[in-house]
Amino acid sequence: METKELIKNTGATFTPKGLADYLSSRILCYVNKKAVTVLDPACGDGELLLSMGEHLSARNIDFTLNGYDLNEAYLSLANERSYQFDKQKTNLINGDFLEVVEVNQSQLALNFFGTTRNGINESADIVIANPPYVRTQILGTAQAQLLARKFNLKGRVDLYYPFLIAMTASLKKGGIIGVITSNRYLSTKSGESVRKFLNEHYEILEIVDLGDTKLFDAAVLPAIFIGKKKENVEETSNAAKFIKIYEELNGYKGALKPAADIYDVLNTPDSGYFSVDAKKYKKTNGVLMCQTTKGHSWELLSDSESLWVNTIDNNASCFVGDLFKVRVGIKTTADKVFISDEWDKLGNEKPESDLLKDLISQENIGRWGTTAKATLQILYPHYSKDGNKTTIDIEQFPRAKKYFEKFETRLKERKYLIDAGRKWFEIWVPHNPDYWSLPKLVFPDISLSPRFFFDEGGKLVNGNCYWIVAEKKESVDKLLLIQGIANSKLMTKYHDLVFNNKLYSGRRRYFTQYVEKYPLPEYNSLISKSIIKIVKELNAENNANKISLLEEQLEIKVAEAFGVSPIFKLD
Repeated sequence: METKELIKNTGATFTPKGLADYLSSRILCYVNKKAVTVLDPACGDGELLLSMGEHLSARNIDFTLNGYDLNEAYLSLANERSYQFDKQKTNLINGDFLEVVEVNQSQLALNFFGTTRNGINESADIVIANPPYVRTQILGTAQAQLLARKFNLKGRVDLYYPFLIAMTASLKKGGIIGVITSNRYLSTKSGESVRKFLNEHYEILEIVDLGDTKLFDAAVLPAIFIGKKKENVEETSNAAKFIKIYEELNGYKGALKPAADIYDVLNTPDSGYFSVDAKKYKKTNGVLMCQTTKGHSWELLSDSESLWVNTIDNNASCFVGDLFKVRVGIKTTADKVFISDEWDKLGNEKPESDLLKDLISQENIGRWGTTAKATLQILYPHYSKDGNKTTIDIEQFPRAKKYFEKFETRLKERKYLIDAGRKWFEIWVPHNPDYWSLPKLVFPDISLSPRFFFDEGGKLVNGNCYWIVAEKKESVDKLLLIQGIANSKLMTKYHDLVFNNKLYSGRRRYFTQYVEKYPLPEYNSLISKSIIKIVKELNAENNANKISLLEEQLEIKVAEAFGVSPIFKLD
């Protein structure tokens, strides 16, 4: 039985048979050969190879199955399960595929040529894989640096990226790859290099975003990529098709089409809403738009969705990032020491009140000023002196000193802070203390619905939230305009379509890279002034019924600003 720790450290999550069969059948839609060599570079228990072998046998296509895996127990199981095939048709190797494949560094960004002494490069007609998802830093510094050098990687990447490079090196030109990965690279800034690599080396055939369908036990949301390796990078690609399927329907109450299982839903040509047993799914079909502009994600939108998004973009005057910088909150790197809602229980040992500041956090943030009174406070050993962040003289605060000394060992374990010449009791990222007293917009990193909260009370912002500060008085109304737009159902729909970043149970991520790309109408327009007026009323209102009525007015005005119909209920 796999443990969570094993999955975390090795990325070893076996592919369900239904998903293996679905992927095999989709790959073979693009294969027209009488004999093929198949490769799985991290084959685990062999589910993908076995499925491909069964599908090839059914089509009377001769084949050889090659698999690699570091885990001897997994490989032994795969060998036992391959009994149905002639032994000459299977070749399972206990080894690290990333070490076997060689890449030409000078041509890494352009092409892969030549063969290794093991004959691995450009030897496969089909690659089918579910490579590990593990982040390279979990592998350890030495292994991560080795991979970075070999595959010319920079920054923090997932292990599946070097696997993609190595699999591409092993695939014949014109060969087909079908790979299951995390769906994060489809929309995130960190996935830009992966999108660029796939665009350059493959004619993209299909993208299937499996969303929160929970086909795996792992905490990742999976996606399927199917592509045909290009003869050269100058080749242009035809329009690729995509499927996007999510369980969370945002309250949709309309008719549902019955389906036997998830794969039945995936195989039907229709978009729409489906029921599988007690679960409900929304499926969208469309044509993939691979935007090549730096930083842009791939667009997985149907024709009608694309038209709606383009209408909003065309009516926008600018984006949030054009006006403000979006910051992440404080990073203490020792929250249990610095943050608490029980400071009073310390009695006479409670640190000096001057150092305890109210904290806006994921747990207590609302919108429109209706959040409950903040009870979280942070021990903040910093202040502003002549406009510069300064650390307190701990000798001037004896109770705080005594409190910190109880956790001295824990705090001094933050070697990176000490190495940076900082005092051992400091907060790692405290931000500029002058900013806290300024008007600001605060929103949680993860939330079911938007919670963009306007604060004028001088509260600090926790690291599980982001914030935008108005450094000039004339910028305050711009914050209120952003608050109205960002808290609207219209922008929630835009966020879902453009950034495509939902987690399980419908939770959304509100990264800097997304919120900075929120479109805004012309600030000085009459419609924007109307939105700001409604937002001011919402921020001052406590009556739930009146808030509901004002939110309806807000939806109408936001929709008018972007030239689309108002949204009163998300589907």
